[in-house]
Amino acid sequence: PMVGVHTWLPDAHTEAPTAGSIILAGLLLKTGGYGLIRFVLPLFPEAVSAGSFLAAVIGIIAIFYGAVLAFGQTDLKKLIAYSSISHMGFVLTALATQNQAASQGAVMQMVCHGLSAAALFALVGMIDERYHTRNLADLGGLWEKLPRLSGFVLFFALASLGLPGLGNFIAELLVLLGTFQVWPGLAALGTIGLIFAAVYSLKIVQGTVHGTLRLTQDVVDLTKREWSLLLPLVFLLLWLGLAPSPILKMTEKLWEPPVLTMQVKP
Repeated sequence: PMVGVHTWLPDAHTEAPTAGSIILAGLLLKTGGYGLIRFVLPLFPEAVSAGSFLAAVIGIIAIFYGAVLAFGQTDLKKLIAYSSISHMGFVLTALATQNQAASQGAVMQMVCHGLSAAALFALVGMIDERYHTRNLADLGGLWEKLPRLSGFVLFFALASLGLPGLGNFIAELLVLLGTFQVWPGLAALGTIGLIFAAVYSLKIVQGTVHGTLRLTQDVVDLTKREWSLLLPLVFLLLWLGLAPSPILKMTEKLWEPPVLTMQVKP
């Protein structure tokens, strides 16, 4: 969902049920990145080299565009949807560099964004199920009523902004380091984009769990089913942030040039 062909994404998330948003963020958005890695890069190397800088610039524009529009949203679902455009901008920029470190970061970004964004959409669904609203103007102060759910909101919002120790940080660090080796100026702009990510991520926290409590209905905090959904995502993001080597070793061979062998019969 890059700039220019992104308009379907916010509406799709807004109209979809919670399960649909989770599948859309966790899997379907990544099919574009998979298509680039699996087909475009190996099958069309000359076209990729010719258009790589333009693709990287479009990715940088998407980082800022998605972040600015995310900050302007009042619907939590739309906010997270626009943040997904921003995060996918890192993936496109990284793949355009054709650099191993950046490309490994792109794969890590797709995995970690799938986990953190899916969790945020699940949390929005849980809030909507309890209060029947996703509007930030109606929410606030949920820490008083739902301390456990609010703790998960804080964790996954910090994961989205790239908190060190979580997988998203490793992904964005690799993307920026690899991009710096090819286009230092674009890497500097991408680093500034991380500041914008912090702004809209903290808006999620401020608008939902902090501030004045506006909704006074008696609701139940997290159920066992909801705990079983969110805890594995927490552990996965911590594992990817503290011990990313298994994923990085798995993706090393993806960027090695293929070795062509030909058998000649005597």
